[in-house]
Amino acid sequence: MKIGFCGTMSVGKTTLVNALKNVPEFKDYTFTTERSKYLNSLGIPLNTDSTLKGQNIFLAERCAELMNENLITDRTIVDVMAFTKLAKSISYIDGDAFEEYAKRFIREYDYVFYISPEGIAIEDNGVRETDEKYRNEIDLTIRQLLNRYKPWHHVLIGSTEERVKQVLKVCFDIY
Repeated sequence: MKIGFCGTMSVGKTTLVNALKNVPEFKDYTFTTERSKYLNSLGIPLNTDSTLKGQNIFLAERCAELMNENLITDRTIVDVMAFTKLAKSISYIDGDAFEEYAKRFIREYDYVFYISPEGIAIEDNGVRETDEKYRNEIDLTIRQLLNRYKPWHHVLIGSTEERVKQVLKVCFDIY
């Protein structure tokens, strides 16, 4: 199975992926977490400063992940599309063209889980954007893209432990 978690920044995607590493049902899975800090250290701009070249690197990383047979990742192609569409330096035309190209890879995920930012404070990790308005814009764009390209996605709520149980219920009918 290829399982992707998506949502705006600071909603617990990486925390959830790290928690799933300890679940026996996922022992043979490849786990990937976003490498924003690393890519930013290479000079690749992030968030509102993203460039088309930079977003193509993020897309290539997500596509490379999808080459794994069993995958759990804390970012999906939908996330990359949303950040591309809201980057200040990327025109609407280029953002739409990027979406048109990237959307073909979304179908490779067996399960996509959306995590809402509702009730979750933004954590400043030194890389992620902490502007609440931008966070909400990314969230809205992700939800719109999911409804357009993966309308059968699943919504996760609650604590990390509750989310783990929800994932197991959907993927394995456990709990």
